[in-house]
Amino acid sequence: MTTTGPPGPDDPRSHGIPGPDDAGWAVLPADDGGGPVPPPTRPRRQHRSRPDRHRWPKVIAAGVAVVVLVLVGGFFWVQHEASPGGPAGAQVVATVRSGTGASALASTLESKGVISSSLAYRIWSQFHGSPSVLPGSYAFNKNSSFTTVDGVISAGPNVFPLEIPPGFTVAEVADRVGQLPGHSSVAFATVADSGTVRSRWQPAGSTNLDGLLGTGQYVVVPGETDTQLLTEMVDRFDRLADRLNLPTASAALGLTPYQAITVASIVEKEGVIAQNLGPVARVILNRLARDMPLQMDSTVLYSEGRDGGPVTKTDLAIHSPYNTYLNKGLTPTPICFPSEAALQATLHPPSGTWLYFVVVEPDGTEAFADTFAQQQANEALAKQRGLG
Repeated sequence: MTTTGPPGPDDPRSHGIPGPDDAGWAVLPADDGGGPVPPPTRPRRQHRSRPDRHRWPKVIAAGVAVVVLVLVGGFFWVQHEASPGGPAGAQVVATVRSGTGASALASTLESKGVISSSLAYRIWSQFHGSPSVLPGSYAFNKNSSFTTVDGVISAGPNVFPLEIPPGFTVAEVADRVGQLPGHSSVAFATVADSGTVRSRWQPAGSTNLDGLLGTGQYVVVPGETDTQLLTEMVDRFDRLADRLNLPTASAALGLTPYQAITVASIVEKEGVIAQNLGPVARVILNRLARDMPLQMDSTVLYSEGRDGGPVTKTDLAIHSPYNTYLNKGLTPTPICFPSEAALQATLHPPSGTWLYFVVVEPDGTEAFADTFAQQQANEALAKQRGLG
């Protein structure tokens, strides 16, 4: 047995050297009697080599080169998008609402094919500035340069709506066209009366387009001529006439297509509201069948170039082919552009023996009569209601 105790002077532990039973020594069995042996030598830790300081400039240079290539490539891409090759394409219209800026408009222009990339336009605008955008409609050509696009925007809206309501005449259309930039009412009326644009429903020798232009809204674009605009209006009416089968339907009434249009124009003016149109058409057809004067105030007003208002005894005495108090039969031409409803009412009128009518309600409702005595009673009622 070995007795342990404090180390003696000759004990290696007294000099800080671990002994055989310390953690740093191992007592192993050995052929020489199991004396203490030193611990195995630990392998040295491998130190990682530091990056070569000379590699950093090369990395930075490569990064700069990539950035330069991207910038140069981006520059040439934007320049290519800003000035596309080839001719300008078809004209398209973009409508801008209040508060829309050039950047937001760019997306619309891309979708319509005016520009190829809205992103390129936005980048280009950072260096060239963005024009102020006014609300309205603009006409652009497809495949336009960014400079051209900015020029159109800077000039302001250049597309304008033109509303032609039923009941209008060529003279009234000319007045509205004259309010559009680049157009003149006199020039439009001159073209309309010249016979340059004709309707297939016009009688030979007639140059009057009243009744023969389609109603509704038109969009007048830059550069559109009066001749082009008139042609579009005639074509619109022709499409309506074809849809209503005008030749066949008018023949069933014993009328030519032009006569049916003339009747419909008087129905438009005299009937005013939908519920009156059919009965008014029947009154006109009945009077024509009986060889009675139509006696329509609207035709007298047309001869005077007026739209509404009182008709006096002096007016009724005017010698004009449009005075249906003095002349039997239809007027020489339609007196306005009829609506589709008026045309339908004329071509397919209700059955009835009415010969007279008068407004008896504030909303425009008319009362219809077979006899003059009934008409006089209806006129007394209208006067009582303050409508006479």
